Amino acid sequence: MSKKLGFRKALETRLKKSQVAAKKKAISIFTAMSVAHVDDEELTPGEVRNMEKALPRGDIYTGQWCDNLPHGDGKFLWTDGCMYVGEWYKGKMTGKGKFSWPSGATYEGEFKSGFMDGKGTYTGCSGDTYKGSWVMNFKQGEGAHSFSSGDRYEGEWRRGLPDGQGRYQWKNGNHYMGQWRNGLMHGNGTMIWSNGNRYDGTWEDGFPRGNGNFKWPDGSLYVGIWTKDGKDQNGTYYPAGSPSENLDWDPQQVFLEDLKDAKICTGENVSILPSQKMPNWSAMAKRSEGRQRRMVDRKSKNLSYGSDITDVSTAGEGDSKVQDVVVRNPNPENSDIRQSRAQFKKIMKKQGQTISKGHKHYDLMLNLQLGIRHSVGRPGPVVSLDLRPSAFDPKEKVWTKFPPEGSKHTPPHQSCDFRWKDYCPLVFRTLRKLFNVDAADYMLSICGNDALRELSSPGKSGMFFYLTNDDRYMIKTMKKAEVKVLIRMLPAYYNHVRSFQNTLVTKFFGLHCVKLTGTSQKKVRFVIMENLFCTHYAIHRRFDLKGSSHGRTSSKPESEVDPTTTLKDLDLNYIFRLQKLWFQEFCRQVDRDCDFLEQERIMDYSLLIGFHFREVSSPCGSDVPTPTGNQDPLTEDAPRLSQASKDQFPSDRWSSVRLGTNMPARAEKTVRKSDSDSQLVGEPTGVFYDVILFFGIIDILQDYDISKKLEHAYKSMQYDPTSISAVDPKQYSKRFRDFIFKVFVEDT
Repeated sequence: MSKKLGFRKALETRLKKSQVAAKKKAISIFTAMSVAHVDDEELTPGEVRNMEKALPRGDIYTGQWCDNLPHGDGKFLWTDGCMYVGEWYKGKMTGKGKFSWPSGATYEGEFKSGFMDGKGTYTGCSGDTYKGSWVMNFKQGEGAHSFSSGDRYEGEWRRGLPDGQGRYQWKNGNHYMGQWRNGLMHGNGTMIWSNGNRYDGTWEDGFPRGNGNFKWPDGSLYVGIWTKDGKDQNGTYYPAGSPSENLDWDPQQVFLEDLKDAKICTGENVSILPSQKMPNWSAMAKRSEGRQRRMVDRKSKNLSYGSDITDVSTAGEGDSKVQDVVVRNPNPENSDIRQSRAQFKKIMKKQGQTISKGHKHYDLMLNLQLGIRHSVGRPGPVVSLDLRPSAFDPKEKVWTKFPPEGSKHTPPHQSCDFRWKDYCPLVFRTLRKLFNVDAADYMLSICGNDALRELSSPGKSGMFFYLTNDDRYMIKTMKKAEVKVLIRMLPAYYNHVRSFQNTLVTKFFGLHCVKLTGTSQKKVRFVIMENLFCTHYAIHRRFDLKGSSHGRTSSKPESEVDPTTTLKDLDLNYIFRLQKLWFQEFCRQVDRDCDFLEQERIMDYSLLIGFHFREVSSPCGSDVPTPTGNQDPLTEDAPRLSQASKDQFPSDRWSSVRLGTNMPARAEKTVRKSDSDSQLVGEPTGVFYDVILFFGIIDILQDYDISKKLEHAYKSMQYDPTSISAVDPKQYSKRFRDFIFKVFVEDT
């Protein structure tokens, strides 16, 4: 008995010394303030106290605390040297604050949910300084950037790059005033050199392109059409009047000499973003609860160490480190997230049935892969974005025979004899370039060693859908009428997607046909398009929204709904809140896309939405980075974000945020007051979830033909004409917009 008491006293003494050492270390880092510990007094809900928290990995928080979360003013110091001082809201950096990096770089300004968001100033360790507007860690809006090289840009930004109207001043005195796109001079603009030379005209990707004038200080002038390669370049030189003027001046000198030093600075990279440093309070709370349960077990075995050390997580002989004070989970899991997690565990394997040998569509898959490899790998002319009208001619198609024994242009294969047709091949080759699709990657995704996966048709069309193994591309079989619609609208579609990079309409990469030879003579037409849900995030809910109510509900009972189920308008129980600039861009783009579809007499399209609850950990394996805010700060070897494609910011996740892809937002739960179909959008409940959104406009190949007009006439006699999907394109567009702008609102 005396040995047991002696051991207990020695252990208590060792642990108390460890606590004192940890407190001294924290006080040496932070300014003195009144400190209250969890073990001193239990906080009542809603009560705000100044507290000091020693967290796992040695991180320390000092400041105001409420409901087991930082709330108010506080400091957070990470062991790697990063520090945040400022305002917190329910565990997230929100409000005004200052974030410091170990390199000496700082950001001082407004934060929202851990992101640099609002007005703020970033000062880099090398001397770069940006002062202006931010959205989700990106420079966006009005702002000025002074580079360490001595250059300066002042104007509009988008997703971290100059985009819109702006002025760039080089250190050597040259400057450009005009339009920008994706960080390059693009559009109408004026370049003035320090020696007095001047170019006024149009630009493309950083170089003069199209109509422009070059003027010298003495009054000499060159007027013409400019191209970088000089092929289509032509113009007239007007000397100032001196007989000694050189009339053989070559405009290519501007590209080779005058613009060679006109490099645009990109700024320094940020090593890690504040949003990536956000602690996962929920995960820590769960671990603390587990430690509490273990301690209760110890107490039940008469191993209680006393009330003065109840915040110590583990203590063993030889242990001298204090781990963590108790953090209780402030937000117990809600039913939506809990249900999504449980359902997703059942769907760990990839969606769809793998097409292996013996599958009824196995030969069709081989034919498709052979045809794609032939079409994409075939040498072609240098792709120019300026296409001739003849490229869009419906007669512009290429037939290729694929005999099993092979031919001069095709390899031998084990499938049946078939013919392959490419529709408007040059147009789709150019579209792939426009959408930044690498030809080798494209072939590897579709024609690699991995088989395609077949999905059952989610709609009433009866068409088949196939997914590539990497989920990047979706292949859909088509009716002949749909092929005709796509070819008819192809010129307008091309101009639309070229003009609006943020378009939400489906991205098409190829249109083909397989014709089996022999007695069947069967034709299978299909289109290759972007898969909206190609992401490492688990899609927990997906909705197909049209703005109509008749028949717009899932056929599955609620108990059978899982993350792969596509729900419809009457199943919708959320509204989505977007940050101000994103919401404005969303509204503008939906209007543009709907105007385009209305002009092309298209109807029956829908907005496909998928979202990921950020509170649910990624089920994709340890090699996949968890979403921002879910990275487990307790795991020493937690996966880091990819370094492969560093831009201004290093994260390949957040640098790929664009309209409709990887978009952080807040989903607010709604409840419909009645089962009446007249209320498509329910009443907000005030229950919010942080989500990652993916969305786009799909099914854009249905025109208002005679069959749809008859369907409208027939159903209008049976149902409310405003509730059915088959309506005139103008009416459809208006109803669709009105509905979507109720589902998506500005986050205030």
